[in-house]
Amino acid sequence: MDRLSVVDEMFLRAHRGMGTPIALQGLWRTADPVDRELLERIHAALRTGPLGRRVIRSRVPGARPRWQTTEWAHPPALTETAIPAAALLDWADAQGDDLDPEIGPGWRVSATELLEGGCVMSLTCSHALADGRALTLAIDHALAGTPLAAPVAGHTDWADARRQWTTVIGGTARALRRGLPKRPEPPRDRTAPWSDGRSVPVTRSAITQVSARDWNRVAVAHDGTANSLFVHVIANMLWDSGFQESTITASLPVDTRDEPRVDNDMAMTEIVITRDDTPATLRHKARTAYEHRMTSPGGIPEELLQVIPDRWAYALAKGAGERDILCSNIGTLPDSLLSLGPHPCTGVAARAIHPGLRPDRLPRTRLSGYLTRIADSYTLSVVSLDPDAAHSPAALADKALADLGLTGTRW
Repeated sequence: MDRLSVVDEMFLRAHRGMGTPIALQGLWRTADPVDRELLERIHAALRTGPLGRRVIRSRVPGARPRWQTTEWAHPPALTETAIPAAALLDWADAQGDDLDPEIGPGWRVSATELLEGGCVMSLTCSHALADGRALTLAIDHALAGTPLAAPVAGHTDWADARRQWTTVIGGTARALRRGLPKRPEPPRDRTAPWSDGRSVPVTRSAITQVSARDWNRVAVAHDGTANSLFVHVIANMLWDSGFQESTITASLPVDTRDEPRVDNDMAMTEIVITRDDTPATLRHKARTAYEHRMTSPGGIPEELLQVIPDRWAYALAKGAGERDILCSNIGTLPDSLLSLGPHPCTGVAARAIHPGLRPDRLPRTRLSGYLTRIADSYTLSVVSLDPDAAHSPAALADKALADLGLTGTRW
């Protein structure tokens, strides 16, 4: 599809400051340095691939913005000096700056050597361009030349506008005849208690690798799955951070693509977690939730958000998909991501970061977790959006894993 979806536009509004800014990031660690020539080859493949696009707005009221191919990109960046491994995630967090899905460029590839040896490469893109699964498809395409489905050409702006207005007017009329339920109050942005200008990090991150054999063994022992164990770990991390509520509401992204496409092809669902829940009970809750995905209230067509002004759309959809925790199981990554050219990877991770997030505009979500598997390892990436949490996400992850008899290797 060459037009932006409702989800695309929600992330685009967030990029403009109406919502939580989000960029997707893939990280690769190698045992030896990656030379600039290889970085430039990867960059060239990405520049002409599906991430090489930007948003073009229509002047026709109601017509959706469309994607336009562009080869303009940030140049591949390799730091001049090596950094300590302890600073790896701080460096990675900074790679989300200056990404613009409209003017461009909306993505960046960069790398840094580590003082302790080895290298880290980062691919970061605006969430308006792609979701987590799409980011892995894009780099797989660049590294292995895997063919991807080309965008389907859409209608003209006038035809698209007619289609949108027909859907919105007809769907809204039907919803009004049925009667609209009272809309729940949107969650307010949280404010950090120190949001008075002091220089304190708004987010903190951790990445841990765990043996896939051990992870699956523990999941089976608790009558759960790899996914329900993941949700259990993230929930326990939030409670261990000092979260006082008796229940935790988790948002669970669902991949809805029926073919490999680089876009935001996802839906959201949710589950409510109690302190008595186990990987077994969470398995059943998640299975039921995947059959009932979040939709617009009262049957109002979601396309309404694409035909009204941005600020109205933001007000209507504020907080959509945000819950106490986010548990994004990105899934198994392709084997092509196991190496960068001749360099075998010692670790691969995927996550979201929040460039420009302000301490006075914190979302409801306090902890985000991302799980990937490649070869014989699971990688758990955690981003804390609670600057006042007493413990670091790395310490919380260590404890949550240890409580289950698991040990991980920190990045």
